[in-house]
Amino acid sequence: MKYLSLLFLGLYATFATAQNITIVRDANAPRATFGAEKLSEIATTKGFKVVFTDKTPKKSKDKVIVIGEKGTDFWKQNSKNAKIDDSQLTKKEGFQICTQKNIIYIEGTDATGALYGTMELIDRIKSAGEIPSEINIEDSPEMVLRGACIGMQKPVYLPGRDVYEYPYTPETFPWFYDKKLWTKYLDMMVENRMNSLYLWNGHPFASLVKLKDYPFAVEVSDEDFKKNEEIYKYLTVEANKRGIWVIQMFYNIIVSKPFAEHYDIKTQDRSRPITPLLSDYTRKSISAFIEKYPNVGLLVCLGEAINTVDDDVEWFTKTIIPGVQDGLKALGRTDEPPIILRSHDTDGPLVMEKSLPLYKNLYTESKYTGESLTTYTPGGPWGETHKQLSALKSIHIENVHILANLEPFRYGSPDFIQKTVKAMHSVHGANALHLYPQASYWDWPYSADKLADGKRLLEMDRDWIWYKAWARYAWDSKRDRNEEIKYWDKDLANKYGTDTEGANNILKAYEETGEIAPKTLRRFGITEGNRQTLLLGMFESQLVNPSKWRVYPGFHESCGPAGELLLEYAKKEWNKQPHSGELPTQIIAEITEHGRLAVEAIDKAEASVTKDKEEFLRLKNDVHCYKAFADFFSEKVKTALLVLRYSYSNDISDLDKALPHLEKSIEYYEKLVNLTKDHYLYANSMQTAQRRIPIGGDDGNNKTWAELLPHYERELANFKRNLDLLKSSKDGKVVTKESKPWKTAEVTLLSESKGTYAVKNGTKVYGTPISELTKIAPELQNLKGIAFDEASQNENGTHLKFKNTKAVKLVVGYFNSDQKRFLFPPSLETDASGNAHGQAEVILASAMNLKELPRINIHTYTFQPGENKLDLGKGRVLILGFIDANQTVTTRDVGYIDEGEKGAIDWLFY
Repeated sequence: MKYLSLLFLGLYATFATAQNITIVRDANAPRATFGAEKLSEIATTKGFKVVFTDKTPKKSKDKVIVIGEKGTDFWKQNSKNAKIDDSQLTKKEGFQICTQKNIIYIEGTDATGALYGTMELIDRIKSAGEIPSEINIEDSPEMVLRGACIGMQKPVYLPGRDVYEYPYTPETFPWFYDKKLWTKYLDMMVENRMNSLYLWNGHPFASLVKLKDYPFAVEVSDEDFKKNEEIYKYLTVEANKRGIWVIQMFYNIIVSKPFAEHYDIKTQDRSRPITPLLSDYTRKSISAFIEKYPNVGLLVCLGEAINTVDDDVEWFTKTIIPGVQDGLKALGRTDEPPIILRSHDTDGPLVMEKSLPLYKNLYTESKYTGESLTTYTPGGPWGETHKQLSALKSIHIENVHILANLEPFRYGSPDFIQKTVKAMHSVHGANALHLYPQASYWDWPYSADKLADGKRLLEMDRDWIWYKAWARYAWDSKRDRNEEIKYWDKDLANKYGTDTEGANNILKAYEETGEIAPKTLRRFGITEGNRQTLLLGMFESQLVNPSKWRVYPGFHESCGPAGELLLEYAKKEWNKQPHSGELPTQIIAEITEHGRLAVEAIDKAEASVTKDKEEFLRLKNDVHCYKAFADFFSEKVKTALLVLRYSYSNDISDLDKALPHLEKSIEYYEKLVNLTKDHYLYANSMQTAQRRIPIGGDDGNNKTWAELLPHYERELANFKRNLDLLKSSKDGKVVTKESKPWKTAEVTLLSESKGTYAVKNGTKVYGTPISELTKIAPELQNLKGIAFDEASQNENGTHLKFKNTKAVKLVVGYFNSDQKRFLFPPSLETDASGNAHGQAEVILASAMNLKELPRINIHTYTFQPGENKLDLGKGRVLILGFIDANQTVTTRDVGYIDEGEKGAIDWLFY
């Protein structure tokens, strides 16, 4: 708080003889009226009789509270007898409160400021139990937008639909039509001074508008359409009362299912070009939406369902912006409602450069450090993107997204969150916040907690501290740390009915556990995205050979302080080279200590808890879960370090030393299983094939610790077996079975090609000397590759049509290179449909060598019988032929590496 002065005369007046309050507000101002009603509610509970009026009484012995917006006729009329200096009241959503005689004046820079001033007075009455007799303060928010988001999405795909395709229906989203739930959520938002609500959906328009030219595109019944109209109007009206801007998000290019079926096209196809039909339908959908809901903003995600940056620019400038302008023209409006450009899987600065001359009221948004929370010291290439966007003539929004590494345990470290918000300002230059739920985004409004009575816990109730902390520091990130400790101690003491010491121990548990998942992921993870569910753990192969699992580019540089990854550390350690930065050994020591201190604190707090005991016990269990996870993971890392040392030393004793650590990790994981089995329904709320690490989440499997335990036990058994084999071998090497060629399958090609070629040594796949095959994994040696012109692949992409009578897998070879002339392999971080055919994983790593081109990793795409097609983006890629989909295919690292490179060691765990 920035105080002009704060005087308490006799602390507070109870007005025992005058129990009336007159609230003066403009009945035609929705936000002031809402604030006045909330003020009336709290005053009534304190024994006052409240009278509403629109004029300040000339003489009154009662307490009078005047609420208004600076500069309005209402405010001028009702404050004309007061001596109020409001020359410094200039910041958006700012307010000042001052007392003159028996009148409290609440003046806002704007309508929202007047509301926030009223909410501030309400908070003080709640805290002190009385109405202040004198108060003089002013305040305004630091961040322009402070918002939360709700996913109109589900943990699994709907039958016959693809990712993000969820029409607004009572069957799919029963909670969406619950006005009491919306009131509760919106009240939570305004209490935390949040001013924006984002609704995320792939293609919401076909649930909310009807188009004259495409009447068949609507994908809900007439009855549901009316319900959608009613609830959307209710939501926007109620949000407006609370100063909240509703923002509808959508992906591009996605069309409705009925529209796609009418024209015999896919609802979404990343590789397809922009067509006049797609553009016209989307433009008219946006126009109709703007015309129908003029006070709702739009958040546009160009990436994921559009393939190239050129298409992104064209789509934004020639379809989306014109669609908004068409809607405004139909309304006769000349103002521009805000459009937010999500800079994900696109070139945000370029899109903005081309768009700002056409439309001025544009915002940009980018994920803070991806889809996890990892650091308050961001940097790297992703940090540069934020800086570029912040430098534009628009507001840049930081999106705290998905939080895949925090699911499902409670997270509420005010210290970590405050430092993060400071970094958003000082490092990235951003000035707005878009906050995801801390957990269970895909399963909102519920948390993953398993309750004894079978009921579901509301996420907004469970994670109250998550919303409160982010909103508090989005309002003011520069609050004094010592004062903040006192603030949270008081808040936690009130919630759990504890003394200050007990509350401080609860806070300490939050702060200590708040470091565990961020530190672990940024130093050992494969990705910051929801492809990885950190708190289910990682396999040793993912620690000792992460490249096989495709580490997301820029992740480690952007998501934490400079330091060493596990492989780098092991190499330096062997070569006796100096270490630098944040180290793997440092992190495992720190996370285990965080876990120990957190458990010690939460256990100590328990005796003093007198309120909300069931929730406290759930929090306590989460803290113990974090400790078990930290201990488990640390033992996994210790195992990995010794195995990597063995890759240099060839000394079996290193593996002997590793074994007890791997065994110990199982003991800790069993503890984690026991702590979670009766407390959680799942770890990750996204339960589809998009989740790949530590293991695939296909068909909703592998989402609990009990399901993962057998996989870790098998990993231990494999390690013991291979260690025994090494010890019994004569030369310290294990003779492995020679892999057999995959069984090929016949298909009928329906598209033109340059013919086929035998996948064997000596074949020049592009007809050039540098493209000659020199090494080929045994599994591939019976295949017939399909030839393509490399120039055409670079300019037009790779397109294949075929007909098959039984299920087949198409074998595709991706060059292990980040150069743009080579097609990048499937990436679930940027393409949500990147595993639609099971293609996301590397099946054979380092499986082919060409004479002077990068080595090849093998992926497979599964196709069911019928006419099928594959459209891949621009860049060179090898189409190596078809195999029978029903055969067993073993994933492995073949090990055809370049001279001077070190072979993978993860075979010890298979």
